[in-house]
Amino acid sequence: MKITEALINKLIALRDGESVAASSLKYDWVDELISEHVIISSSRGSKRLLSVLDKDAFLVSLAQLHEGLDDLDRMLSFCQGEALRAEQAAQTGNSKLRTNRSFPGFLVNCYEPIECNINDSVTILSPVEGSGIFVFDWKKFSIPEDVVVVGIENPENFRFIRSQRYLFEANIPNKRFLFVSRYPQSKDLRDWLVGIPNHYVHFGDFDLAGIRIFLTEFNQHIPDRSSLLIPSDIEDRLSRLGSSERFTDQYNNFKNLHSDIHEIEELISLIMKYHRCYDQEGYIGN
Repeated sequence: MKITEALINKLIALRDGESVAASSLKYDWVDELISEHVIISSSRGSKRLLSVLDKDAFLVSLAQLHEGLDDLDRMLSFCQGEALRAEQAAQTGNSKLRTNRSFPGFLVNCYEPIECNINDSVTILSPVEGSGIFVFDWKKFSIPEDVVVVGIENPENFRFIRSQRYLFEANIPNKRFLFVSRYPQSKDLRDWLVGIPNHYVHFGDFDLAGIRIFLTEFNQHIPDRSSLLIPSDIEDRLSRLGSSERFTDQYNNFKNLHSDIHEIEELISLIMKYHRCYDQEGYIGN
């Protein structure tokens, strides 16, 4: 697959919130991003359309797929002939997407030291505030079984875990936590969770898309060891501070979302009742 002006224009349209005909983006990597819910596929009459709900996740995924897609506007200028031929060759010389990612693994963080084993060596995880640790060799990474793994959906919440300590300790008392970031987005985190005995708690946006991410990407694979963090005051926050615009944007894609898990079905009912969604960033430093 060559990087062309037509392809870049379609990716820019998706980035900017527009819908693109699925027939114009028939690539294996598009199917993979659909399966990971980075790109949303929906039908409008007889047409199938692609769209993006989470712009940041989309851009991160593109950058992982190909180094030339890390800056779409810059790449468009290359394709339109607004750069030197040597620069164009340097940017688009790879005609196929890379099959091996440069950064396998995921970010971890904690606010209390946690002993771990990586590559058969015991070490202590204790990042200073304002930093995290990237685990490349995740297949050889393990933590004590009593540590709860908390998956953080959004980068800002992952960065400021200490400002949300009150929330984790109130909802999951008397536990130690290892925080993991869903970005950079890949299957590595999920595959690691499948292979360890630890309980997993997902902390994301309180909207229909966020619930679906938990159900399809995590709970489906570790149903007996996963749960969704639902704060006790979420109804109050949804009713007073929630975004009706976000609800409207997501409704057509997720209006039939349901769960056999009682607590999650109640959360879905609240979102439908108030026609509002609430971003997890609202819990930082509160």
